[in-house]
Amino acid sequence: MAKSHCIAANQLTLLQNSAAYFPALLADIAAAQHSIYLETYIFAPDVIGREVANALIGAGLRGVSVRVLLDGFGSAALPQSWLDELHKAGVQVLWFRRGFMFNWHRHRLRRLHRKLVVIDGEIAFVGGINISDDGTDDSQLAPRLDYAVRVQGEQAQRVQAQMRHLWDMVRWASLRQRVRGMQHLLVETIRPNLHKKLQWLWRDNVNHRREIERAYLHAIAHAHNEIIIANAYFLPSQKFIRALQHARARGVRVILLLQGRVEYRLQHYATQALYEKLLRAQVEIFEYQASFMHAKVAVIDSHWATVGSSNIDPFSLLLAREANLLVRDTDFALELRSYLFTAINQDARCITWQDRAHLAWHTKLLSQLSYGLIRMALGLIGVARRN
Repeated sequence: MAKSHCIAANQLTLLQNSAAYFPALLADIAAAQHSIYLETYIFAPDVIGREVANALIGAGLRGVSVRVLLDGFGSAALPQSWLDELHKAGVQVLWFRRGFMFNWHRHRLRRLHRKLVVIDGEIAFVGGINISDDGTDDSQLAPRLDYAVRVQGEQAQRVQAQMRHLWDMVRWASLRQRVRGMQHLLVETIRPNLHKKLQWLWRDNVNHRREIERAYLHAIAHAHNEIIIANAYFLPSQKFIRALQHARARGVRVILLLQGRVEYRLQHYATQALYEKLLRAQVEIFEYQASFMHAKVAVIDSHWATVGSSNIDPFSLLLAREANLLVRDTDFALELRSYLFTAINQDARCITWQDRAHLAWHTKLLSQLSYGLIRMALGLIGVARRN
C-alpha cells in the first residue's frame, strides 16, 4: 500500500507510474459524489483511455458534474464516437486550442500540458501522467518512468479553483466573447510563498509565466548538499545552467537523470549538446535506459521536492500551461529520492568524459545543429530571450 504523508492539513500519496496512478484515480472517480474536473494533454484512445472514459461516463450518468478539458493537439486522436458517448452521459468536454500545432504563430504553440484531476473539491491528482497506456510496443521495455501525487485536503480546493478558472476562460473563448467580457477571468495575481510546506504552482501566459522556473532557481540557489533533477526533456536556459554550475562551485552534489532512449530526435540531441558544459562543472549525468522516461520531478537537500507536468525546456517554461506541486517535507522528499536512486542505480547509465570523447564527429555535429535549430526556432516565434 502506498505511503501517506500528512503535510499542512493534507494527505499526500506519491504515485510512481500508471500501475499506481490509475487504480487510485479510477477508485476516486467511482466514489465521486458532486463534481469531477479533469485536464490532460493526451487522452489516448487505448485501453487506459477507455477505462477512464467509462469511469467518467458512469459518474455523469449518476448525476456527478463532470468537466473535461483536453488539449487540441495532444488529444486530437480521440474519436468522435467517444466524445459522443461522453456527451450523452452528461459529461462536458471543451478543447484548448484545437488545431494544428506547428506553425509560426506563437499563440498556436501555447498548449495545455497540465495533467490534473480534482474530485468533489477534496481530492486532487497533480503530476505528469497522461490518460494513456504507458507501456511500449517493445515487450522488453519497462513502463515509462513517471510520477504523480494524490492530494487529499484543502489544497485540492485551490487546484479546483484554478481549473475552474481555466474552464471558464476556454468556455468564453469558445463562445467568441469579446476580450473585455473576459477581464474578470484574467485577474490572477496570487504570488506563491516558496517557504510554505505545500505550494501549488502553475504556469500560464498572463500573470504566472515564470513561477515554476523561479521555484527551481530559488531552491537551487539555496541548496546545501544535493540536487537531484529527473526530467524527460531537459533543455534549460543559460540562467538555469549557471545556477547548477554555481551550486557545484559551492560543493553541492548535482545529479541529472535524463532521457536515455531517443523519443524525439531533435530534443534528444539538443540536450546532449549541453553535456560537455555540465560535465566540466562536475555535474553527474545519468541516462535512463529501462524505457522511455516521462518524469518531471526534483529533490533538493532531501527536504524540498516537486512533482508535476513541467519539463525544463522552452516548451514548458515559455509556452505551455503547466502545473507542479512543491513540497517541503523530509519524509516525502526522501521517498521520492529513494525512487530516483533506484532508477539511477538499476536502470541508468552514467555519462562520462570518455563517452563524449569517443562519440563520432557526426554525432557531435548533430547535437550542435539540433541545439542551434531549437534556439533559432525560439527566436523566430519570439520567445527567445537573454538569459
